[in-house]
Amino acid sequence: MGEPEGWPRLSRRVALVAGAAAGAGLVVPGLAGRGYAAEPPVPGDPAPPSSSRVPGPSEVPGPSEVPGPSEVPGPSEVPGPSEVPAPDAGAGALAERVHAPHIANCREWGARGPKYPPKIWNQRPIRILVHHTAGPNTADFSVAAAHRMARGIQAYHMDHNGWLDSGQHFTISRGGHVMEGRLWSLGELNGGRRVVEGAHSPGQNVIAIGIENEGTYIGDGPPPPLWDSLRATCAYICAQYGIAPTELYGHRDYRNTICPGDRLYGMLPRLRTEVAGVLGRRLSRTEARKASWPLLNEGDKGPLVEAAQYLLRDAGTLRGKPDGRYDDRTLAAVTDFQVVHRADDVNGILGGESWPELARTVRAGAEGDAARAVELLAAYRKVESVPDVVDHPVWQKLLGTAGSPVPTAEDPPGVLDR
Repeated sequence: MGEPEGWPRLSRRVALVAGAAAGAGLVVPGLAGRGYAAEPPVPGDPAPPSSSRVPGPSEVPGPSEVPGPSEVPGPSEVPGPSEVPAPDAGAGALAERVHAPHIANCREWGARGPKYPPKIWNQRPIRILVHHTAGPNTADFSVAAAHRMARGIQAYHMDHNGWLDSGQHFTISRGGHVMEGRLWSLGELNGGRRVVEGAHSPGQNVIAIGIENEGTYIGDGPPPPLWDSLRATCAYICAQYGIAPTELYGHRDYRNTICPGDRLYGMLPRLRTEVAGVLGRRLSRTEARKASWPLLNEGDKGPLVEAAQYLLRDAGTLRGKPDGRYDDRTLAAVTDFQVVHRADDVNGILGGESWPELARTVRAGAEGDAARAVELLAAYRKVESVPDVVDHPVWQKLLGTAGSPVPTAEDPPGVLDR
């Protein structure tokens, strides 16, 4: 067959341009972007009977032949800003001791070519963000099902969202099959020095590696094959980029979203601990636990909702008396707050994107609704004394999410988020 639609033909002119770019010091990913992190899985993995498969929109047929990523001319290298904090340590001896999982590159799972070459930043990421796809919890654990899922995600991201390629860097199926998401992510991971710009979470698309995990994990936990691969993949990423095992977060830590689901999000302390074990480290319970903002949504009730209502009234988007019920009135107030503050996720869910703006600093002796929210939470938590300055870490403790603070570093200017 000929070259599939969407991939540039490697003409003599393109080859000359790529050669000239390389000579000028530009980034032109080649074999590094096509490699495997480990040997491919043994062929012939059994698939469950067809009756156990959950059909869905991810069943998008893929091309039978896909030219290699080296046929896409590479972009110029983008320098990394000095103000972004560096990871704990660089790749080196640690990376050599960590077993690398097999990661199928874009060619292997039948990816379309990107609309244009992804941007590569000359810096290492400092954290990992864990996502779930919010799709069906399929019982088909086969390689073929994993590849269909990856193609379905790519099609949605490119055709519905209008992005240049898959938004995430890597994808893990319920059967534990790990795949490269955005083109060149694997090659740059193997190199351990640069990162491909993703589109998985605004503000975190360069400084964080995004991993999509197939399924919905609100009430159910991930199956063992997925969990084992997630642990191995995170350990390999940490080793290659020098990311500390404590720097694993959920999507909801930075956005107004339920992602990666209550169950998977609640397992992140375990994930940090197990990844640390693979890296030869031991984490204390305190180190493994991170402070977070509570996720509040319509239908919730109680003191946390009442405190949020006081803060919303303080911000000018809620009228009336706080009553601790996340009803239509509160939903509208949260949505209005998100619009005013230009939130990426304007959905009425109070999560990691809006809490930091809503929970403003309150100083001793202050009056008003923000101070009332502090008093309410202190009484609810039976706290005898509150610090003179109630900042984000103190707010999180009052809200019941004790642990080391979640860092607030964001992407450098110039990230396109697509």
